Amino acid sequence: MSLDKLKLSKPLVVAMTDAGYISAKEIQAKTMSRIMGGQDIIAVSPGGSGKTTNYVLAVLMRLKYGADQAPKFLILVPDKERVEAVFAEFLKLSKNRNLCIIGLHGTGGMDSDISDLADGVDIVVATPTRARAIYLKLGLNLSKLQMFIVDDAEVILKQGMQLPVCELARSAGKCQHLVFTTVVHDKLHQMVDQFLNFPTLIEVEELGETKASTHELLLYQVQNFKTKINLLNLLLRDDEVFDKVVVFVNTRLTAQQLGKNLFSRKPGDVAVLNPLFFDEDGFDHIEDFKETPGARVLIVANEGSGALDLSGIGFIFHLEVPEQKETFLSRIVKTGTEEVVAITFSTDAELVDVRKIEQSIGAKIQVMELPEGLVVDKVVKKSAIDKSRIVKENNEPPKSGGGAFHDKKEGNTKTYNYGIGQKAIMTMKKKHS
Repeated sequence: MSLDKLKLSKPLVVAMTDAGYISAKEIQAKTMSRIMGGQDIIAVSPGGSGKTTNYVLAVLMRLKYGADQAPKFLILVPDKERVEAVFAEFLKLSKNRNLCIIGLHGTGGMDSDISDLADGVDIVVATPTRARAIYLKLGLNLSKLQMFIVDDAEVILKQGMQLPVCELARSAGKCQHLVFTTVVHDKLHQMVDQFLNFPTLIEVEELGETKASTHELLLYQVQNFKTKINLLNLLLRDDEVFDKVVVFVNTRLTAQQLGKNLFSRKPGDVAVLNPLFFDEDGFDHIEDFKETPGARVLIVANEGSGALDLSGIGFIFHLEVPEQKETFLSRIVKTGTEEVVAITFSTDAELVDVRKIEQSIGAKIQVMELPEGLVVDKVVKKSAIDKSRIVKENNEPPKSGGGAFHDKKEGNTKTYNYGIGQKAIMTMKKKHS
């Protein structure tokens, strides 16, 4: 797709060409006009599809240069590596332009960051926790923000940083909001719906050009781990269909706990490969499981299991999506004529890894409806404070004089409260006066 579709300025077209970009990505073509029109958007596309370059171009197109101490653009990303990557993309596409950009990350002292912000800045790229900490110190002024951008929103959510994102967004007031993510689900909506204004959802699916030959793949999307166990128990009750099954989990501790929570019709029906404790029932080799008629379900931990010979196993369950997609792919790529069904259970947080797998195999995994009779575990929220409690209020004015109490002298009465950012500006002015 030609770069002309993006309607960029001539300097940006030259910068894109010099950087090696010869065509526009699909996500860029579908979103750029809406961004430039001022709309709030949620852009959904896989990693490597051009999301970062997309908003970098939009910022550079919207940026009007002028001396200003408050940033006009705030970009939130999950970690230091992403801060540096976005920073580098701005530098690559803004050659020969006087661009003032600051990256905020880390957990150390904030004085240096606040001092840099006080000198004036156009664009701030930051982790949510760092930006919030500096904002609470009154070192980050959001009053003149034009664009609030959240990149890798699904990762930010997975790392539990939704609170600082929402607080910063609400503090920024009226501005344009852009959210970029690889997946969209209910938990993501719960975060972004707090600050987006009638957003447009734009989805782009980019799968690998080569489609891999795999076993039959099925996907169940569930709310939490307890519901996964309930679903597995429900499916495995049909012992005529599921006569030899291997269930993969990520850790040996999870394997041990799952072994105690799975329904078993008879002793030895469920076993663990290489159990965590020596006195627990299980198998040291998968071949022993295959050769034991009474053993029906084998639980295997991904950690330390290595390559396994799964021949003769009709059903493979991934109760947890492996952290390394190569681990998953090694089990589901078809190498012979054997018919195998690979069933995966995924929560919202794991959908990111599922999308990476789909990109690798060049196909979507079929999503199954949850069966009737499944018990869905709800997350129990902490009970709220009982508002019916009677709290005795002390309405008496403080006593003047006596004891440790004394009135301030009129000359010592403080009628102002400078933030740390304002103090930094005043200090700089004193140094140069």
